Amino acid sequence: MANTKKITDKDERKKVKRAARKKAAPKAKRTYIRGEKKRKVKKLVRGTSKR
Repeated sequence: MANTKKITDKDERKKVKRAARKKAAPKAKRTYIRGEKKRKVKKLVRGTSKR
């Protein structure tokens, strides 16, 4: 991704970012199922906070 910290104009920054994204190599396909690596939250008893 292009470094857009110096650009103050929002639309200009958006344009530069979009161009950089188009130029970048495509990401590799996932080797795992989506959401498989998410931390699992155990079900708790009613009335207790989850995290």
